[in-house]
Amino acid sequence: MKIKANREQLLSAFQTAAMVAPTRSPKPILQNVKLRVADNLGELAATDTEVSVRLEVGGIEMEAPGEVVLPVARFGAILRESVDEILAVETDGNEIVIRGARSSFRLPAENPEEFPTVATFEEKKYHEIPARLLKELIRRTLFATDTESSRYALGGVLLVFDENQVTAVGTDGRRLAKMAGPAQAVEGHQTAANATTIVPSRAMQLLERAVADSDAEIKVAAKANELVVQSPRATVTARLVEGRFPKWEDVLAERPGMSAVEVAVGPLAAAVRQAAIVTSPESRGISFCFEDGCLVISGSTAEVGQSRVEVPIAFDKGKIEVSLDHRFVTEYLKVLDADKTVSMKVLDNDNPAIFHTDDGYTYVVMPLSRDGR
Repeated sequence: MKIKANREQLLSAFQTAAMVAPTRSPKPILQNVKLRVADNLGELAATDTEVSVRLEVGGIEMEAPGEVVLPVARFGAILRESVDEILAVETDGNEIVIRGARSSFRLPAENPEEFPTVATFEEKKYHEIPARLLKELIRRTLFATDTESSRYALGGVLLVFDENQVTAVGTDGRRLAKMAGPAQAVEGHQTAANATTIVPSRAMQLLERAVADSDAEIKVAAKANELVVQSPRATVTARLVEGRFPKWEDVLAERPGMSAVEVAVGPLAAAVRQAAIVTSPESRGISFCFEDGCLVISGSTAEVGQSRVEVPIAFDKGKIEVSLDHRFVTEYLKVLDADKTVSMKVLDNDNPAIFHTDDGYTYVVMPLSRDGR
C-alpha cells in the first residue's frame, strides 16, 4: 500500500475510529485501526468485539492499493503533532513509513489479515431517521445514563421503533430523559414484542460523532442482540446491553394537581448556576420555590454559605417548593437553546419535577430531601 493523505481529514476519521479500539486487550491486534485503500477510496475499521465501525476517509491519493494496521497511540500522535498538510503513508508488510515535508517515521507493521472482519450493513428491514434528529436524540438522552452503575441496563440508551417514530430514553434511576421524533419504517421494521433495544453509551457516543450534520437519512436496524447503523460514510455495529430497562412510561406520568410554569431557558440556566455556587459535593440540592410572579432559586450549605436568585414568571397558584440536584437541571438545560422556553411541571417535594419542550422532549428529575442530599 502506498498513499498520500490529507492529514486533517485522516486525523478526523482516525480519531473517530480510535474511539472503539481498546487501550488494553488480550488480543493486541484490536489496539489498532485497519486502513484499506482501493480505487482511490480509503476505509478505516476498528472493533473491540462489542462495538465496531467502518468509516470512509476522504482526501486519499492512491499510488498502490492495499491494507495496513495502524497502532492507535503512535499513529494517532503522528497525525496530531504533524504540521504537514499532506502525509505519505506506505508499507511493505514489515514496517509502516510515514513521511511529511520535513519529518519521517517508521513503525513496525502487523499482519492486516489477523484483524477481525468488521460487519457491513446488509439489513433489509430498518428505520430511516434524519441525521440531525438522530444526533439530537443522542445528545438529549445520553447524558442521563449511568455508565458506572452495576445495573447494566442503565448504561445505555433505550431505542423504541414504531411505524412512523423513533423514541430514545436514557436514565440513571434518579432522572430520565426521553426524546421522540419522526422516522420511517422500511419493510415493517419495528421493536419486537417483549424486546428491548438498549444501546451501550459508548456506541451512542460513537454514532453521534460518526454521523455528520450534512448526512441525509440514516439507516438503523435493531436485531435480536445488536444494532446496525449506516450513514453515507460510516457503518456502526453494537452489541445490545442485556438487562431490564425501568418502566419509563410510568416515570413520565403526570400527577394530578401539578402546576405548569413556562420559563425561558437562558435566564433559568443562569439562575441555577448562580444558586449552585454555594453547594458542595455532599449537598448538591437547590430549592425551586414558585411564588406569585416569581421563581426563587436558592441554595444553603452550612460550611459554604447561602444564595438566592429570582426569575420572573407567570405564576399565581400560591407557593410550591421542590429541591433538585443542580447538576441534573444544569445538564438538561445545556442541551437546549438558550432562547427557547421550557415548561416546568411541579407538585411538591415528594413528587418529581417534569420538564417539557414543544419538540417531543421530556425530562424528569426526582426530588431530594430538604437538606439537599
